[in-house]
Amino acid sequence: MQEERRSRSYLIPLLLLYLLYYLGMPLWGVAVSGLWYIGLLYLEDNGSLDKLGVSRMLGIVLMIRTRHGQGLLEKISRNRRFWRAFGEMSIWLCLFVMLGVVALLVFTAISTVMAPPEEYLPASDLLLIPGVNSFVPFWWPVLALIIALVIHEYSHGIQARAHGMRVSSFGLLLAGPVPIGAFAEPQMHEMIRAPRRERMRLYAAGPSINIIATYVTLILLSATAAGLVAGNPGVHASGIIADEAAEEAGLLPYEIITHIDGNGVPGYEAFSNEMDELSVGDQATFTVLSHPDSGGERVERDLVVTLGDRYLYHLGQCDGDAVCIEDTEALLADLGIEPGDAFLGVSGLRFGSSSVDYYSNILSGEFSYRQTILATSLTPLAMIGVPIQFDGQTMLLEERAMLEAGDGVIASAVGTGGMLMLFDFLFWLVWINFLLGFANLIPMIPFDGGHIVRDGTHSVLARLNRNMHPMRVESLADRISGVSSILILIIVVMPIIMPRLMG
Repeated sequence: MQEERRSRSYLIPLLLLYLLYYLGMPLWGVAVSGLWYIGLLYLEDNGSLDKLGVSRMLGIVLMIRTRHGQGLLEKISRNRRFWRAFGEMSIWLCLFVMLGVVALLVFTAISTVMAPPEEYLPASDLLLIPGVNSFVPFWWPVLALIIALVIHEYSHGIQARAHGMRVSSFGLLLAGPVPIGAFAEPQMHEMIRAPRRERMRLYAAGPSINIIATYVTLILLSATAAGLVAGNPGVHASGIIADEAAEEAGLLPYEIITHIDGNGVPGYEAFSNEMDELSVGDQATFTVLSHPDSGGERVERDLVVTLGDRYLYHLGQCDGDAVCIEDTEALLADLGIEPGDAFLGVSGLRFGSSSVDYYSNILSGEFSYRQTILATSLTPLAMIGVPIQFDGQTMLLEERAMLEAGDGVIASAVGTGGMLMLFDFLFWLVWINFLLGFANLIPMIPFDGGHIVRDGTHSVLARLNRNMHPMRVESLADRISGVSSILILIIVVMPIIMPRLMG
């Protein structure tokens, strides 16, 4: 034990702590990580880690192994025909999604080279770790990450058992209280000897279950969103244009407009119809609800607004440029906007349930089957930017305050707070599952996608060159896989380093 202590290297842990500090972790966070490391050393030296069946890796990462779940694994994987069919389907699903992954990576890299962004994410935001990243909060994402990791690794384990490979243990990787990974450990010699098609099924099972879980959870999210309604029907604006009618009357962003001249405007269509009845110079009474006070109550007041000219406002954006004026006049004519049309002077007009209607529309039945399929397919991709845009929130806080539980059975039982908590959890479960499945299909070793490409390349080469020696096929497949991994790595890091180099 004393010799082990003397030979222990502190270089890697110190480098990791410095990397955490460089990536934006506050000094207190680095100090806590250092204390965590010292605590692990103490527990390791007195044998506590061995008694618990856990070990350290990279200094500060705790690797927890367990054989719990083996009985359940045996029961679930008993129907081998079904799981082998699932594994085969997983291969094709992963290959299809992988094409999208590569296309997105290439598009992002080319866009970055052609037009480097003036601003870029700080280094700490490149790690999508709950609590470390500025736009990923802690509790809901951590819970979602644990669930996503468990089903990912358990799916690998099910495929291993369905193909006769034993699973030594399952495990979780922890950096402090934060889970940063999980693993299933098949018997390595059995996995190496397994046919490549079976290995491909095993590798594909993890990402595919995350992708499937993404869309199953998205349907649940849509149902939850449908149970949230606007507490006060009306419209609101995210922006008030300077020196226009709304600002002069005293309207503030996110105040709810409920009536115009006594006529209710519960949505955009009703608001637009009322505005069509008014002209430039008209005075109209807008009934608005203020921002909620500390008790959540809103105050109603009337604003007398002298309306401006919508046509002249848009032409004024050209600053006298003749070409711009000509193009704008043509565009306004196409939109049916004429001189004298009333203009309130607001931007980003929305209604109370806009934040959740985007998700509830999936199950609304208002769109055609093809439109619904397309929207559902693309929604997880669109959701990636939501926490970035809203500083770690699932929606604007101002619009969140406008929601309340509907009159459905579940909504009535759990109330507004419960429905919003359920919405947040399901949102992050979609977000984490999609990113975990998507990222694991990057065709680069050590990701699952890289292993699928390597074994798939070997199978293709063996079929195309049936007379080639198996060892030569293996060597060629490894070289192709290695080169492709390097190319993908360059494509992945290019959007990260280019803005910093240009800056």
